[in-house]
Amino acid sequence: MSMLWNKYRYLFFRRTTQISLLFLYFGANAWGWTLLMGNLSSSSLLKTVPLSDPYAVLQMIAAGAIIATDLVIGALIITIFYLIVGGRAFCSWVCPINLVTDAAALLRRQIGVDSFAKKQPATRNMRYWVLALSLIISFAMGVAAFEFISPISMLHRGIIFGIGFGWAAVLIIFLFDLLVLKNGWCGHICPLGGFYSLVGKFSLIRVHHTQENCTLCMKCKVVCPEGQVLYMIGKETIPVLSGECTNCARCIEVCDDDALNFSIRKLVKNNKSGE
Repeated sequence: MSMLWNKYRYLFFRRTTQISLLFLYFGANAWGWTLLMGNLSSSSLLKTVPLSDPYAVLQMIAAGAIIATDLVIGALIITIFYLIVGGRAFCSWVCPINLVTDAAALLRRQIGVDSFAKKQPATRNMRYWVLALSLIISFAMGVAAFEFISPISMLHRGIIFGIGFGWAAVLIIFLFDLLVLKNGWCGHICPLGGFYSLVGKFSLIRVHHTQENCTLCMKCKVVCPEGQVLYMIGKETIPVLSGECTNCARCIEVCDDDALNFSIRKLVKNNKSGE
């Protein structure tokens, strides 16, 4: 039982966090709860603390909108939070689309899609181009461009306020990830993931690799949604410094050698310099 818990403990915490947040948002709409009101773009905690999606605010600024003080404060709070815990922790611990893409990835592995799927010449830098394009379109059209078509917002609103066209977008993403491109949406296209990747370059909490413990089983790379960030496996003892790491901790869970664990960037640097 203990071994099973160790293999899935972070996955349990992630799912609990994602579902709890959705439940709190739903409760605010359905029963008037005030703990967490609004949606992922703009919320309030206990009717007092504003919380805003900094990428959405950035689009609004590009569109020429006058930004309310609460939105600016909320965006700063969220940005500082993810600077500490890891930018793309949003993607694996909060974003509801992660439930869909993780399901597609699991099914893809189980039915062996990779063995017969045609390799796609896709680059993970595509998300940064989509990010830049969304800001350009926001500037040109005077609207927050990605917010109008975001499947993240569609799914979140659909769960909170009722089923809408968002489910069609979710189905498309699931089938795209399953049959076309491994980790296609989150790992290649989503501009919100690209934005948090940039924030994540400076975050403090990191996955740390200990080379002397590694037996090169490569289980970590099988489950990692951003396998390129684990380039150091079996080579050197360093933290994962890429902002594209989602801090999902699946690599930590599947590692039987205790070669991967969470660490704090500054402490790692201090320890290395003191050796």
